[in-house]
Amino acid sequence: MEMLRRSSVFAAEVMEVFDRSPTDKELVSQAKALCRDYINSRLIRAGVSWSKPEYNVPVPGGKLAEVSSILLRLGDELEYIRPNVYRNIARQLNISLHSETVVSDAFLAVAAQIFTAGITWGKVVSLYAVAAGLAVDCVRHAQPAMVHTIVDCLGEFVRKTLVTWLKRRGGWADITKCVVNTDPSLRSHWLVAAVCSFGHFLKAIFFVLLPER
Repeated sequence: MEMLRRSSVFAAEVMEVFDRSPTDKELVSQAKALCRDYINSRLIRAGVSWSKPEYNVPVPGGKLAEVSSILLRLGDELEYIRPNVYRNIARQLNISLHSETVVSDAFLAVAAQIFTAGITWGKVVSLYAVAAGLAVDCVRHAQPAMVHTIVDCLGEFVRKTLVTWLKRRGGWADITKCVVNTDPSLRSHWLVAAVCSFGHFLKAIFFVLLPER
């Protein structure tokens, strides 16, 4: 299966900016690169094929790879405790996947709902989990082009809503502080905090009201 990947040149540029204070544009580019990796991981896990030769390049190393790995790890934990929230997103929102406008509006509405009460890393991970869940739905319903739409929407949401917050924390690498390397049988402090801070959202997502399409 040809994987959903960014180009190696672009990846090198994205990794380089971790060594200095990132610009707004760089933070958005990194957000989209991380989204592509997250979606690709979930497509592989779901056993669905997504063929786009231009993204079939090696996974980059360095700090970007570390951030992506941690984002996926936190996503795994989040999806483990609330698996039904991040599956069958399109059915939960009662939307058609044949319209780019419908998919964009639905994703942005959910994104806005997630961050209604403020920004935390737990909510950022939740945003990526929703994006990946919706992308899996699109590919399963023969709408693979919508994957790009979702990635672009996430990038736009980050630009408008999360960039200032990210800059105050020095960029995406700050997410590495969410992980405590202790006994793997124990839940990290991030997981406990995330459940407490946006548990209400995990229930409310089922009731996000969008016009029926």
